[in-house]
Amino acid sequence: MTLAAFTRRLAGASFIALAAIGLAAPAGAAEELNALVWCDHSDPNLLKPFEEANGAKVNVKEFEGTGAGLAIVEQSKPGDWDVMVIDSIDVRRGVDRGLFEPLPEDKLPLADLFPEVKMDAATMFGGKRYGITEKFGYNTVGYNKAKVDAADMQSLAVLTGDKYKGRIAIYDYYLPVIGMAAMAIGKKTADLTEADLPAIRDVLFKMKANAKAVTDVVASQTALATGEADILVGGGEWVTAGIAKENPDLDFSIPKEGAVLWSQSLAMFKDSKKKDLALKFIQYVLSPEGQARLATSSCYWGMPANTKASLSDDQKRILRFAEQPDFLKRAQGYPAPSEALDKKMQDLWTEMIQAK
Repeated sequence: MTLAAFTRRLAGASFIALAAIGLAAPAGAAEELNALVWCDHSDPNLLKPFEEANGAKVNVKEFEGTGAGLAIVEQSKPGDWDVMVIDSIDVRRGVDRGLFEPLPEDKLPLADLFPEVKMDAATMFGGKRYGITEKFGYNTVGYNKAKVDAADMQSLAVLTGDKYKGRIAIYDYYLPVIGMAAMAIGKKTADLTEADLPAIRDVLFKMKANAKAVTDVVASQTALATGEADILVGGGEWVTAGIAKENPDLDFSIPKEGAVLWSQSLAMFKDSKKKDLALKFIQYVLSPEGQARLATSSCYWGMPANTKASLSDDQKRILRFAEQPDFLKRAQGYPAPSEALDKKMQDLWTEMIQAK
């Protein structure tokens, strides 16, 4: 399950059915755009300016995880959908199925994006770009700075030591936490093999021994917010930023060993009958205004891909905007294992969770 699946529940945001596919557009709306999205794109604060500027209606359908999104597409007719939000690393899955239209690079603000999140290797094929990164962040160490020494949070080694035993919660998603465990022992997430699993297992079991719980994001974030846990393994700005005003003691770190980078992209469907409007939507979301609204969505916050996002000084402070160049130097992508290795990683994760 992807970040979207957990962040939807994390924020406690109810599903916002702005419109259902097949319902008539309101009077005066010239066009409709049908979008498969993560919950952060359902925020009226993001959609309304685009709708008003274009005399259009954006019909959104939320999904959780790339597999679920692709299943919706397979059950739909060609042309039912115009744009899709997708994990950047999964753009290829849509390309391999012949779903996406190449994007016109000369009409996108590529020069304004953080270079490290353009994700060319994951979104460009045959010299053409099929997805563009719109938002990113980190699976890393979230913590309550009133309860722990912030200096300790600068190394992943603290997660396997005894100092905070019983005060740690672990995010129950195997790929990013296995990535963190790999970085803790100096491994690159992109290069993991089956031979690395015993050493990763050792780290995971030490983390588990120190943990109060390995649980879903809602429970683990609640534990952090209420003080039941002081550290959240796998947390990040998407956990702490949206509630920073209510609890300013919550923060995140990018340890010296690094953090796992998540990234989401926008893609356009090849069979869309509204390609002009779809491109306008993508351009709006990537614009400074759209980026600020997406970054601070009511569902979950995250870093805008555009360095020129129109965020307030306070919003930039909460997202640690000025520190991003340094963070990105130390970040690594999600592990992308083969099907066989992925199954072994899931088996390892299950073993760790079930361990007494």
